[in-house]
Amino acid sequence: MRILITGSSGQIGSNLAQRLQREGHFVFGVDVRSNTWTNEVETLLQDLSMPYQDFEGGIGQAQYPANLDVVVHLAAHAKVHELVEHPHRALENITMVFNVLEFCRVNRVPIIFSSSREVYGDIHRYITEESHANFAFTESPYSASKISGEALVYSYAQCYGLPYIVFRFSNVYGRYDNDIERMERVIPLFVRRIGRGEPITVYGENKVLDFTYVDDCVDGIFRGIELLVSGNRGNQTINLAYGQGSSLVTMAEHVAEALGVAPDLTIKPSRVGEVTHYVADIGKARALLGYEPHTPLAEGIKKAVAWSTSWWEEHGE
Repeated sequence: MRILITGSSGQIGSNLAQRLQREGHFVFGVDVRSNTWTNEVETLLQDLSMPYQDFEGGIGQAQYPANLDVVVHLAAHAKVHELVEHPHRALENITMVFNVLEFCRVNRVPIIFSSSREVYGDIHRYITEESHANFAFTESPYSASKISGEALVYSYAQCYGLPYIVFRFSNVYGRYDNDIERMERVIPLFVRRIGRGEPITVYGENKVLDFTYVDDCVDGIFRGIELLVSGNRGNQTINLAYGQGSSLVTMAEHVAEALGVAPDLTIKPSRVGEVTHYVADIGKARALLGYEPHTPLAEGIKKAVAWSTSWWEEHGE
């Protein structure tokens, strides 16, 4: 297969590209920045949030490889609280989706769109089956950008017959996620601070989230690519997560245990725009994709700590 990945320099994009290449597939990446993790992925540097008009063979003046089988659109500003503080980035997310959809429409290439569990909002009803997302519960500009992205994907399927799969990810962590200066993610942040003996802050004592180890996430995407390219059972919206919830306090304790230290932990209220409870219903992923996550949080945290520690020892923090 021939796959184009936007956001190919990010955590999921880098891991997915390497998995596809190991399986013998052609991968071409597009990202606004160079890949700091690996030089194995051919990457075109391009800002997809600009107002482009020409989409024949590429986006704007950039030319993409011909005869693509699928585009995996991962590129986005993905930090919820940062988009609360800088809401214009939500509009940039929507523009990116539009540009990629126009490329796919003009060049007749199916799309996989990376959405988020944020589209469910703070659902105290604990309903996470895909068809029950209630967009009236939108919590933040980030979640609104993902809802808008989904709506654009569905409209292109309806109006132009564009095949798609929408994946709703949930707190993906693991390899290639510890570039904290660029994007502050909670697990690598806790790994660094707890490892240094520094205090950490948990925002939300009772916050429960569904943490997904990156290899499980990538396996689900890979299965989705195969399904979409086969022409069978496309046009699906699918939760992709571990399927069990864990509190942030428990996660922090797992990090400390993996590091062999005791955490200096302070608990504060959840911040504006953040979801406080989410556990994914992954029955549809199991049924359609044969998806079965294999990495519980305690095991995944050990892997994440080992990888980050090794990376920082070799490259510096």
